[in-house]
Amino acid sequence: MEFLNPFMLFALGAAALPVIVHLFHFRRPRKVDFSSLTFVRELQKTTMQRVRLRQWLLLALRLLAIVCLVAAFARPSLTGQVAGAVGGVARSSAALVVDNSLSMTLRDAEGEYLRQAKDIVSGLIREFEERDEIFLRTTAGGDVPQGPLSPAAAIDIVEDIQASAAGVSLTGAVASAAEALEEAAHPNREMYIVSDMQAPALADTARAAQGEDIRAYVLPVGGRAQANVAVVDVRIDSRIVEAGQPVRLSATLVNYADDPVEGYVASVFLEGRRLAQATADIPPREPTEVSFTITPPGSGWLSGVVQIEEDVYSFDDQRYFTLHVPERRRILIVRGEGENTGFLELALSPELARGRVAFDVTVIPETSLAATGPEAYDAVVVAGAQTLSSGETEVLARYVAGGGGLLLSPSSAGQEEGQEYNALLDAVGGGRITGFNGSLGSPTRIASFDRVELEHPLFEGVFQTEAEGDAPNVERPEIWFAARYEPEGAGEQSIIRLSNGDPFLQEIQHGRGVVLLLAVAPDARWSELPVRGLFIPLMYRSLYYLSAYESISGEQFPAARSAELRIARPPGEALLRLTGPDGTEYVPEQRDLFDAALLIIDDEAVERSGVYDVYAGDEIVRRIAFNVDARESDMLVLEDREARRRLTEAVGAPVEIIAAGGRSAGDVVEAVAEQRTGRELWKAFLLLALLFLAAEMVVAKGWRPTAKEGTSVFAGTGS
Repeated sequence: MEFLNPFMLFALGAAALPVIVHLFHFRRPRKVDFSSLTFVRELQKTTMQRVRLRQWLLLALRLLAIVCLVAAFARPSLTGQVAGAVGGVARSSAALVVDNSLSMTLRDAEGEYLRQAKDIVSGLIREFEERDEIFLRTTAGGDVPQGPLSPAAAIDIVEDIQASAAGVSLTGAVASAAEALEEAAHPNREMYIVSDMQAPALADTARAAQGEDIRAYVLPVGGRAQANVAVVDVRIDSRIVEAGQPVRLSATLVNYADDPVEGYVASVFLEGRRLAQATADIPPREPTEVSFTITPPGSGWLSGVVQIEEDVYSFDDQRYFTLHVPERRRILIVRGEGENTGFLELALSPELARGRVAFDVTVIPETSLAATGPEAYDAVVVAGAQTLSSGETEVLARYVAGGGGLLLSPSSAGQEEGQEYNALLDAVGGGRITGFNGSLGSPTRIASFDRVELEHPLFEGVFQTEAEGDAPNVERPEIWFAARYEPEGAGEQSIIRLSNGDPFLQEIQHGRGVVLLLAVAPDARWSELPVRGLFIPLMYRSLYYLSAYESISGEQFPAARSAELRIARPPGEALLRLTGPDGTEYVPEQRDLFDAALLIIDDEAVERSGVYDVYAGDEIVRRIAFNVDARESDMLVLEDREARRRLTEAVGAPVEIIAAGGRSAGDVVEAVAEQRTGRELWKAFLLLALLFLAAEMVVAKGWRPTAKEGTSVFAGTGS
């Protein structure tokens, strides 16, 4: 027991007054004459015993009345199970954390987890008085006020809580609730956490700064792990995508159960049509990749989904993705002074496209690069630039890091040009050009193709073999003049290597983009490559690979989370619009960039998973896939000991678990009431004081001794 107003206990000194009165209260006996002294003496003894008993009883009642009255003003509170049976509730500040992640939509014998949680929380709130304050927190956001609420208002808000894909951090919500209680108005601070105790929700390490004075309880619902198979990722494996041509993609499936599943079926739908299906044996808790080959029926932005068999948790039975099959690609060629780019322009001309994706080529001199933003183009070719300023180098490096593609070819100026490229290569994480081999325009051969990485996506479908298992016949043009390049970065690969060991075509990955470095210029004075049959497909595929490095697969974001997306803004369009899978239209916040717009998408606009369309006027300029967080698919339930440890760290105070699984909401609330601390007993003590005073009055006035009982000393013989 503790006292909320302990200074009033000094008033217990008043209990000494009845004792003092009792000690100095001497009654003079009356003298009555009787004839028989023997009989009177016996009567005297009996009467005095009754008088003393009455006096001690009055003293006890007075002492108890004073003690109870003082204790009532000292406001005693009781701790433990007895607290729920006696007294009223102390003025309290309570934080209630409701897990409303998507896993709370699962069901057991008591019904849906979230419905159970809301019933428990509503029952707990009804235990509080209107003078108390309530703080509500949810794991997945929602329209929940962050400030204190009255119990009546809190109940209405609890009923409106819905499951959401916005987040899965229970520890974060608990830490936020603990911080709110630190600023609470009342000293009695309580926290109640209602959750299915899903392991991923407790994976974060968020914690409150303080919380030692908080009494925290966990009320788990559900209480058992449920088997679940999820599609956690979809990836487009083909880097070059064309309408009517096969495209490879793969999906990652995870079996969140203790037993393997065999012959599990997964299907791919594109624009609502099922194009491929595959089966897989999935071991427990090991990511398993399933591969598909589909053929896009047309061009443009296409929406797709990988669908698996339905189970208890339906939100991850599909994974949405987008596929961009371009009709045309915008290529910027930056021509160095004195360089010949005629062969390259011819290889990229629409006349040679032959039904394939056509390139819109823009050629500018290197002096115009500073005034031409590369952001408006799908790929950039820098052909023999001799003067790259630090600003131009920074712009190109940023363009690549943002997902752009860059093709570099050396300059006929020779060694001096290498220094300009080395600054750019260093900015994108590449190596260095250390010099040149051979002589420009000389017929003396210095090398030819030695090793070609035919498995690289750039060569996918380029080389054909006469019989299965035969090595493809690759042309090996002679090289007369070439740059020497020394790789240094970890993100590099030699796609074509020369017979002298130098790289001929080097890939450098930087950020979300890629750089291809040629050891020769597209000029017949450097090699015989421009006049060989390999040149046109090599240039075409290289530029297609660069321009499609990221844009073939649109962005994927977690559903119900805010996102930022950079999109090239078409000329003349004021605002871009976002349309959801249900047809709901939303205009996101937009910030102007150079030749582009930055869309800031609010989490409330993308609450459900699916493919969202970005419109400019009546044209779809981008499609975005929103999916549930893959962490939510793991239905593993933490053991009580581990859950208590993690939540104790988040609260900053000990946490007690009260079993709720398999019990009705009323039973859980009753169990919590038995464990609650801070039940005041002042009303009970005040009532006891009044009862003791009433009893004292009855004893003092109602129990009068008879004449014979009042005789205490007897004299005389009487007659």
